[in-house]
Amino acid sequence: MISTTDERGVINNFAKDPKTRVAEYPSPAEQRTYWLMGIATTILMAGVFAIAYAVS
Repeated sequence: MISTTDERGVINNFAKDPKTRVAEYPSPAEQRTYWLMGIATTILMAGVFAIAYAVS
């Protein structure tokens, strides 16, 4: 663990930097999943707004 001490003796600890990795393009199956999640979210939000409009 990396730590420093200032002139008053206060210790400041620093977390380790995470290892970086390169992002990969999503596979066709993952893309399909993202599309389905987007459609489901759109339907859900349309329902929420419709209920809020009906109640108000």
